[in-house]
Amino acid sequence: MTKSLPTFSSKKIWIADLLLLLVAVVWGTSYGVAKQALVFYPVLDFVALRFSITFLLLLPSLRQLAQPQGRAALRAGLPLGLILLAIFICETFGLAQTKASNAAFLISLFVVFTPFVEWLVMARRPSGSAFLMAFVSLFGTWLLTYGGSLALNLGDGLILAAALLRALMVCMTKRLTHNKSMSTLALTAVQSGVVGLGCFLIAALFMRNGLPPLPSASGFWICTLYLVLFCTIFAFFAQNYGVRQSDPTRVSLLMGSEPLFGALFAVFWLGEQLSFLSWVGGGLIVGATLWATLPRSIFFARLAK
Repeated sequence: MTKSLPTFSSKKIWIADLLLLLVAVVWGTSYGVAKQALVFYPVLDFVALRFSITFLLLLPSLRQLAQPQGRAALRAGLPLGLILLAIFICETFGLAQTKASNAAFLISLFVVFTPFVEWLVMARRPSGSAFLMAFVSLFGTWLLTYGGSLALNLGDGLILAAALLRALMVCMTKRLTHNKSMSTLALTAVQSGVVGLGCFLIAALFMRNGLPPLPSASGFWICTLYLVLFCTIFAFFAQNYGVRQSDPTRVSLLMGSEPLFGALFAVFWLGEQLSFLSWVGGGLIVGATLWATLPRSIFFARLAK
């Protein structure tokens, strides 16, 4: 008896894939945008502000907490919010101490970490091809961002820790939301509230002079609103939806194309130049992403007709 394969051609899977690729696009631009915002405001205060604004915008969705779907979102959102808090503290402090391109490379290591974390957390060994494509994507990201060289500093180490936590986040989201009816918007709101409140509490404990006044520079607020609307509300809503419709390794591969879009953003918007090795790396990432996305069993069956 042959084991049935998951149906990757369903409408929900393709919607999830498209949303996750869009997440990769906006997150690819987020490193440069966040680094500009950090010129105006300290790290913890900026993360607290970003996620507090997100929470306020999503506050109407918490009316569902009185319903079973809302309570399920609360139970899952609290632990997931704590993981997300740790991710953004490591990621944003790391970004303040390293280059945006370094951050884009190291955060994509979650693509490689995810199959191993999935194996440990969910006791489900991913397929051999998933491991192979994860390492192809990693190698492509290495070429894209570094051109084959690597040097780590403290900021890089913090980004590396954030990458490991991202892999844990994807797997725990799947574990806590699988086959459970819950509001994705409410889940995103709870997570944002935990991150915003957590950063305010940490900042209050460690900052003797309290929170600094908000910047008046228009550039800061443009960066902040972009990160709130696209890189937080849309991205985490799409990620939560995508993880519930797919498996963690597939999700991590799709979102692992993030550095490629970051490079395209740098070329067409910031006027940066990419080397030949960087373009080769980008091609490897796209290839690994397509391999993870295409419904191969159905595709090959159609070719055989």
